[in-house]
Amino acid sequence: MPEPIDFYFDFASPYGYFASLRIDELAAKHGRGVTWRPILLGAIFKVTGMKPNLQQPLRGEYLTLDAGRIARLTGAPFTFPDSSPVSGVAASRAFYWLTDEHPEQAKLLARALYHAHFGEGRDIGVADTVAEIAAATLGSLGIDRAAVAAALQDPAVKDRLRSETEEAVDRGVFGSPFVIVDGEPFWGWDRLDMVDRWLATGGW
Repeated sequence: MPEPIDFYFDFASPYGYFASLRIDELAAKHGRGVTWRPILLGAIFKVTGMKPNLQQPLRGEYLTLDAGRIARLTGAPFTFPDSSPVSGVAASRAFYWLTDEHPEQAKLLARALYHAHFGEGRDIGVADTVAEIAAATLGSLGIDRAAVAAALQDPAVKDRLRSETEEAVDRGVFGSPFVIVDGEPFWGWDRLDMVDRWLATGGW
């Protein structure tokens, strides 16, 4: 069976958000699964020397325009958050706390967090907000806010996020979204059509 596609993203990234709405359906069309891997671009920028797009002259203004345009094109719920660029630390830790034992529920949580941030404009950089969203989304698993809050401070969870981000750098990941298909890297929401064709044809 083919290996799953690796989907790297930062919860602060609107392009990652738009990709998250499509990546699983795109992969399933070709009989592939997707491994979701949240990362911290802040740590990666220390390697690349970049800054968040919103903190760059001209590029920040373009991002604001472009994100709204993509939302209108795709019909995705979108509200540009006042908290952008948000810290994705708490959201990413919550994901990795869940993913080994409950991978589909971890994806469900990631989608809920992304929707809260970019669909509703909520600040998911706040640990209490992440815990609230997780409890509301995953209550059927017996997960409550206290359990999530404790997990966010678990040294093993912190180490997991750190190691996932370091491994991403080792694989050449430098942005969000970043998709790797059988070793072939694709950066950006606008590369998903290329990913689709790559999967359909076996590459070129």
